[in-house]
Amino acid sequence: MNPTPDNTRSYWMQTAEMPSFAPLTTDAEADAAVIGGGIAGLSAAWELARAGLSVALLEADRLAAGVTGHTTGKITALHTTVYETLSTRHGEDAARLYAASQSAALRYIVETARGLGIDCDLERRPALTYCEEPDGVDALRAEAEAARAAGLDASFVTETGLPYPVAGAVRVEDQAQFHPLAYLRGVVEDLVVRGGRVHEHTRVTEVDGGDPCRLTTSSGCTVRARHVVVATHHPVFDHAVLATRLTQHRDLVIAGPLPSGRDPQGMYITREGGKRSVRTTPLGDGDRRLLIVTGEAFTPGTRGDTEAGYGRLRSWAQERFPGFEVSHRWAAQDNSSVDGLPLVGRMRGGGENVYVATGFAGWGMTGGVMAGRLIASLVTEAREPWADLYAPGRSGAVLGSPSTFLKAQWDTAKPFVKDRLDALGNGTHGPVGALGPGEGTVVRAGGGPCAVHRDDRGELHAVSAVCTHMGCLVAFNNAERTWECPCHGSRFGVDGKVLQGPALRPLERRDPPDL
Repeated sequence: MNPTPDNTRSYWMQTAEMPSFAPLTTDAEADAAVIGGGIAGLSAAWELARAGLSVALLEADRLAAGVTGHTTGKITALHTTVYETLSTRHGEDAARLYAASQSAALRYIVETARGLGIDCDLERRPALTYCEEPDGVDALRAEAEAARAAGLDASFVTETGLPYPVAGAVRVEDQAQFHPLAYLRGVVEDLVVRGGRVHEHTRVTEVDGGDPCRLTTSSGCTVRARHVVVATHHPVFDHAVLATRLTQHRDLVIAGPLPSGRDPQGMYITREGGKRSVRTTPLGDGDRRLLIVTGEAFTPGTRGDTEAGYGRLRSWAQERFPGFEVSHRWAAQDNSSVDGLPLVGRMRGGGENVYVATGFAGWGMTGGVMAGRLIASLVTEAREPWADLYAPGRSGAVLGSPSTFLKAQWDTAKPFVKDRLDALGNGTHGPVGALGPGEGTVVRAGGGPCAVHRDDRGELHAVSAVCTHMGCLVAFNNAERTWECPCHGSRFGVDGKVLQGPALRPLERRDPPDL
């Protein structure tokens, strides 16, 4: 099965409908306003409500329909090979704090699901980072030692539950996996019971970090709050220029049924071959499980043929799991900080009472829950022991090396510079007349760059190709049929609608150019 763009919602979004909430239509006040309805925002809102604060959560689209709705749902403190890196760059204390905070989040999810009676297919499974090539073994041995020193039940093994041989793997016991939206549905229901107000389709366009803080929405409503949490994946209201410390990446995901007897009994990831991640989840009939495979990581707006990436991922899965057929596919987007640690805490330059949560590097399930609890502890002055480790304003060694920082800056600036040079030289990405159904290209028309898409009926749709965030030029994703910005990861529909920030405004509509 080769799903069409109309069938690219994740398995989670298709099988666990989140409750609906009306947009904000009048001015409002709250002790705390949370911007963003993914796992970090919902966790923060729930923790603050549990602490007795009045809470208003504002989501630009639907709850958990962004990054959280497209995750793989792993709950683990084994994040590929993070511990050797942390120990080397930041010291063993940093590695221990990281392991403790991520493990605490794992336990908290398990306890919350049990306490609220949430049926979210939660299963305890080992997590493994593996390599197939012998030259990766030494690094994994070192990672196993670093993870064990950091406090995890880690070991180096050469045998796994995968149906193909590996050269070696780091194995951490008693980790977990779940249905993320089923879990968050239970959390948001309890948030409402505790008096939390939730508004979907409410885009915040401005944050004034005064006392009280003042939020402005695209509809003109305002919200006054003593505390504000920015949990928008990318820090949209970036007074501290956090974007300069973040890089964006997108991963393709495919899934399909697998007989229960062929379940590899664990969660697996390797950096080889453009990254590959494997896990399963129950399908409900007892005889089958859904095999979920991710990989083909790329920077949004830089892959010329996303469909080819799906093809490579499908071929890899079919080679290793004979008989596998794709029933679902989607894509996930994440960002990483230059030093590999999330940015969670007070947003420097945003005001004393504005907090941010971002940079989870693909590990947002434990990271988002950790962030929600950490921010709530800062608001209530309880303070978690790892607050300094994740502080957005951290300095010194924790900021990473100057070369890493400068590389992140160049990776961000390079597409902007290249696009502007191309535009000055009348650069054209492709002729409109040659576009087939479902294709898109960027051309110069009417004195400026124009993004043109031909739909399945053969009709042309055109918008400005200039991203409304910082002016970089977008590129077409032919698998998801979206326009994507390579600078900071903003994504737009073919009609110009903002699908993913940091852009707040849609791409301007244009008349289709003459063929």
